[in-house]
Amino acid sequence: MDMQPEHVAEFLTRHPNFFNDFPTLLADLHIPHPHGTHAVSMSERQLIAMRDKVRMLENKLAELIQFGEENDGISDKLHALTLALLAARAPEDILAALGLHLREGFAVPHHAVRVWTLPADSVPGLTDPVSSAARAGIEAMAQPVCGALAVNEASDWFGEMSPHLRAFACIPLRPAAMAAPIGLLVLASEEPKRFYAGMGTLYLERLGQLVGSALVRMQA
Repeated sequence: MDMQPEHVAEFLTRHPNFFNDFPTLLADLHIPHPHGTHAVSMSERQLIAMRDKVRMLENKLAELIQFGEENDGISDKLHALTLALLAARAPEDILAALGLHLREGFAVPHHAVRVWTLPADSVPGLTDPVSSAARAGIEAMAQPVCGALAVNEASDWFGEMSPHLRAFACIPLRPAAMAAPIGLLVLASEEPKRFYAGMGTLYLERLGQLVGSALVRMQA
């Protein structure tokens, strides 16, 4: 009588000692090689499956180690920027520290910052006007937005470089103790894939909190 494969699988599942009762079957049964056309014994097939699984786990471990090393590097750079922001005594010092660490530490070629809680025009560039519509859009951001430029008027903040920029990260400057942002930091690059929709934003969000908190200290 012909049996369906499902029935065979069900039988072996319900009789786990089957191959203990018929041990020679493991050596006599031959099944197709998973990576070729010849047949192998069931025990050899199990060994091949275990090797494939070990190789997959090794690749996954290597990937996790790489991610861990990259995160450690980002944390170190963010720590260095934090120390520089703590040493700042004026908004200009914050801008200088931010520019230096973004350029040399994070290899971000272009950035722009606007803040609307400091006296208007007190720091050229930093406190230039931001439209109410743009501020409303920034305040609605729950987290940094990457990819296309999320705040259209921010394109003008980059001057003559604006037509050449292809990827952006818009980071609300939201101090940890405040619900509403006090400004916006925009990172930009000519490389289309440098910032992309769906990328992780944890460190970008922390960057926004750090810079926002430093600027709030200037208000005091």
